[in-house]
Amino acid sequence: MPSHSHSPRRIVCLQPSATVILESIGELDRVVACTRYCTDVLATAAGNSRIILADSWTADSRQIVAADPDLVIAAVPYQEKSVTEILKAGARFLGLAPKTLADIYMDIATIAGVVEAADRGRRVVANIQTHIAEIRSRASALPRRRVFCEEWGKPVIASQPWVAELVDAAGGTFIGTPGTQIGPEEVARQNPEVLVAAWCGAGERVPLEKITPARGWQDTDAARKGRIYCIRDEMLNTPAPTLLRGLDALAYALHPEDFPRPEGIRPITETAGFDSSELSRVS
Repeated sequence: MPSHSHSPRRIVCLQPSATVILESIGELDRVVACTRYCTDVLATAAGNSRIILADSWTADSRQIVAADPDLVIAAVPYQEKSVTEILKAGARFLGLAPKTLADIYMDIATIAGVVEAADRGRRVVANIQTHIAEIRSRASALPRRRVFCEEWGKPVIASQPWVAELVDAAGGTFIGTPGTQIGPEEVARQNPEVLVAAWCGAGERVPLEKITPARGWQDTDAARKGRIYCIRDEMLNTPAPTLLRGLDALAYALHPEDFPRPEGIRPITETAGFDSSELSRVS
């Protein structure tokens, strides 16, 4: 008797967010291949004999074909050559291009629907929304702070719109236009009270003590009060449930006296050679 299920059994994920979403709805076993960036974000993705292949930007059709998928999930925008490679593989293709939290919720619902786990997808979205609402409620009575958050350093590029939404929930006002390049002098002019660097692919390896003077940010309120932080990039740059860890880190960065410090955030005051005696009194 033929099966009535039309959901894919062998999925190739070329984007960490897709792998994380599948894990969050209990369907990670369907992933037969993913990228090394997926395993960086989700350590359990490295198990179960999964094939490690190129990502959305450097896709290789031969690698995809070798994994024998019935669905490929990737991110856009990407290079035209990569699109061609993905399509050459011949498998069904789902492209993700979220900008806002609403887009991310839709991606979760879409992936959950494709693998016939719609109820679990709705629960994951509800949990994210509940957590965000709880942080927003706690932060609402605290001072709002001007925040600049960047996803890249050369050139300086502000973090994505969903990060701006998380900053707002954590009690901050996002400086600049999300997802666009901004000059260091413009950031300095707006005098952020908190500076956050979450560089794509850098983990926690952002040289906070070097970029601050190099950009002329020594006289910002953030620098004077030691409110300069590195947050692990996947906590803010992976549009998936991992963003909740990023939200917790942002809440701590904005209000360290009122929120616990989570893993994955490093203040400039813990940088070797940083002279904390130069800080003005934190108000």
